[in-house]
Amino acid sequence: MAEQKNMTLSEAFKSAEIWSLCIGIIMIILGIYICANPVMSLVALALYIGAVFIVSGIGYSVSSLSQESAWKLFVGLFNILIGLFLVANLGIITASLPAVFAMWCLAIGTIHIIRAFRSYKNSLSWCGSLTIGCLGILFSFLIIIHPAIGAFTITTLIGLYIIMYGVFSVIEYWYLSKI
Repeated sequence: MAEQKNMTLSEAFKSAEIWSLCIGIIMIILGIYICANPVMSLVALALYIGAVFIVSGIGYSVSSLSQESAWKLFVGLFNILIGLFLVANLGIITASLPAVFAMWCLAIGTIHIIRAFRSYKNSLSWCGSLTIGCLGILFSFLIIIHPAIGAFTITTLIGLYIIMYGVFSVIEYWYLSKI
């Protein structure tokens, strides 16, 4: 019989450090690619959103069979239809993502302004909240007027996050290799 080798703690760390390095490098490259290709990245994001609707719809539908729930079956079929619509019409979702992002910025900005006025007498941070709120509303109108700014912002934020994730994975590799 073949002997089974038990992995020591040191070997487990070395295995983890190699994966951290590989993941870090891949994520940094992916993040740079996303930032360099905002339109293609937005189309890919739209495709992923459609795919998530389809997968969640299948999940609801399968779940409805075991629970005998007509409501879950309806939600599942509705999600599948929405997902198929989104995948078949990538241009529509790609064009609408900046508008959705603008509405989100408008809502968050309004909430911050209301919070600033409510906490005017009780808090020292009301000025920061008012500033963030005004900038959020200004940014939302800027996106509505120039949707390309919204598309660029969405993909840039995603790309920068992925780059940061990659950098921290490389730092984790470096840290684990020192142990």
